[in-house]
Amino acid sequence: MPFPPRPFLSCSRIFLMTFCLPPLFLPARAETAAAGDARLELCFNYGCLTRQTVVFPAERFKTATRELAAARNAREERERLARTVGRLYALAAEQTPVGADRGGNFADEGVFGRMDCIDHSQNTSVFLRLLAERGLLRWHRVLPPARRLRFFLLQHFSALIEETQGDGRYVVDSWFVDNGEAAIILPLADWEKGEGPDV
Repeated sequence: MPFPPRPFLSCSRIFLMTFCLPPLFLPARAETAAAGDARLELCFNYGCLTRQTVVFPAERFKTATRELAAARNAREERERLARTVGRLYALAAEQTPVGADRGGNFADEGVFGRMDCIDHSQNTSVFLRLLAERGLLRWHRVLPPARRLRFFLLQHFSALIEETQGDGRYVVDSWFVDNGEAAIILPLADWEKGEGPDV
């Protein structure tokens, strides 16, 4: 069910963060550690101010991603991917303070571990690249983060995927939800018009 458009929705504060660097200048990394573990660098505290390395043990990662591997088509993969991203954030919260993150920018204002859309677009992209490298994304490829700019002042970033068999592009936006909840996946064109939960 589509969410009602919210014209002024933006993760960025008009005066404080409107002109922040786009996520492509704030790279985070995922790499394979020993015995199939995954070592990732995630960021938080708005604008990727703080960075921390986390390790997903192989068995925990396998459990968190099990349902994704069983997707039978692109639509089903997106549905499963939304939940998988939430589970990976929950795993990250065991090693970092991102468990304090709440949807939007106001419910967790001032809390250590909070994330804005820049943090989310980076971290979710790291998760997506890791899933792709492990062969768990069969129906989509990972693209650089997307940016929407509204009213020349308000901007918002999100991770982005594209169907491998077709031209459908979708944002994977975890900024809308509390840590550990399923990410919101929307067609890029709808997201660019301002669609998404009211947070």
